[in-house]
Amino acid sequence: MTTAPFGFLRVAAASPRVWVADPERNVEEVLRVVEQARGKGAQLLVFPELGLTGYTCGDLFFSLTTLVGGAERALARLLTATSAHRTVVVVGLPVVQEGKLFNAAAVVQAGRLVGVVPKTYLPGYKEYYEERWFASSREALRNDVRLAGQTVPFGTNLLFAVEDEPAVVLGVEICEDLWAPVPPSSFHALAGATVLANLSASSELVAKAEYRRELVRVQSGRALAAYVYANNGVHESTTDVVFGGQLLVAENAVLVAEGRRFRREGELVVTDVDTERLAVERARQTSFSDGVHILPEGYRRLPLMAIPAPEPHRLLRAVDPHPFVPSDPALLDERCEEVFAIQTAGLAKRLEHTGVRRVTLGLSGGLDSTLALLVVDRTFDLIGLPREGILVVTMPGFGTTARTLLSARELAKVSGVHLREIDIRAACEQHMRDIGLGPEDTSSIAFQNLQARERTQVLMDLANLEGALHVGTGDLSEIALGWTTFGADQISMYHVNSGVPKTLVRQLVGWVAAHRASEAERTVLQAILDTPVSPELLPPGADGAIAQRTEELLGPYEAHDFFLFCLLRLGAGPRKTL
Repeated sequence: MTTAPFGFLRVAAASPRVWVADPERNVEEVLRVVEQARGKGAQLLVFPELGLTGYTCGDLFFSLTTLVGGAERALARLLTATSAHRTVVVVGLPVVQEGKLFNAAAVVQAGRLVGVVPKTYLPGYKEYYEERWFASSREALRNDVRLAGQTVPFGTNLLFAVEDEPAVVLGVEICEDLWAPVPPSSFHALAGATVLANLSASSELVAKAEYRRELVRVQSGRALAAYVYANNGVHESTTDVVFGGQLLVAENAVLVAEGRRFRREGELVVTDVDTERLAVERARQTSFSDGVHILPEGYRRLPLMAIPAPEPHRLLRAVDPHPFVPSDPALLDERCEEVFAIQTAGLAKRLEHTGVRRVTLGLSGGLDSTLALLVVDRTFDLIGLPREGILVVTMPGFGTTARTLLSARELAKVSGVHLREIDIRAACEQHMRDIGLGPEDTSSIAFQNLQARERTQVLMDLANLEGALHVGTGDLSEIALGWTTFGADQISMYHVNSGVPKTLVRQLVGWVAAHRASEAERTVLQAILDTPVSPELLPPGADGAIAQRTEELLGPYEAHDFFLFCLLRLGAGPRKTL
């Protein structure tokens, strides 16, 4: 039975209402939330630290019979009430082992107590004094514990692995464990955990929520894991501190979901995490597995039953249709500035290293060559080379329109670079006669490709003649699709756009127009942005307009770039992507 269609696992973090030192009442609230989460299809549900008793019981934790025993009875009630379903529930409670009291997390599934994980790092500073009541996991004398009528594994070296789902392995830590220099979750991840749960009781201070958010997000990235964080809420005692009930789910350094804080009726967050993607990332990032040599010995894998996926399975997470283009304007500006800086830094190093002080570039009046020229302009300014060394060539062919030719001329003019105009039609016609291609055979692939090859020949030869570097213009999307001519625009001496997808090319040109361009440059760049994407290798229509539109032939670049991101970045196959 599949637990996660296409690798997705539905996880939930809960901060229910709590009654301090009242396990019987608390477990009923836990059960209510369990049913609520199950109704949303949750396959894993994480509750806060010491959720069956409340975190702020103080010296009542020494009441082993009443409070600690009550928590054990509440756990037994939870086991009985959840015996008919397979949702994995992680709940916090105090546990006694060999006369020592531990702050622990119990992992429950289908009426079975699978294992118990004690807390390692006990805060004894500022408003915290857990060391007064609890022992660290390091003080455990046995690797099992008798609890709720069952003898089960006990320790921090437990992983909970779902049957027949190698990408779904759960590791558990508790609150302060995450704040340690080397959190237990780091070891869990190295040992194979892809999903990390944190049962927390972290008090509220100004700006602390943002710190926790970053802590969880960054740890999920460092561990290449999904991280589910559940914090206690406002109904804990406020004698010393206030709790806000922050709920967080992060995946590989990205915050996937966050709950609302200070909810008096409690809060529940349910979302999907992509365990298949995490497995791909771990396989790709080979340095991740290099850390295995620092693992403590004796990790134990405890089996979890396969968890039925929600039906019907509608994804409970946002999927960005434009993954290369941030939707937040401020972030988009930051991204464009960074990409532009990377492009210019790369070209600057190549020019400085080779000692070349001139470049050739084919300018068509389209987006890609425009971005390439903008990068070259900025690079020359950056390293103190005069723009007279930028040799821009526009090469009208059979498909060139007046619109793009004008754009190329105007862009070269406002950029202050030298423009040569070389009409390639006569050379192409001669070549067509040489190979026996009739002038009427405009539908032939040879008719289109020979124009692209002629342009590249001109640019390469000019580069040799001028002692220049030929800068290519093709973008990542075209390269991935093979939408280039072999032995033509597919090659260059240095390609500045080869890592930039088409959807981002458009944004970069727009960003330069908005932030780096003069009024005259902005007018030209806007005209180029308004021009349909085309290789212009077929004759224009009777009205002189572009007849060969790339997106009418290949489909929208928005779709291609989405597919490209899913394949290259997420490792997703066609069915999952669609």
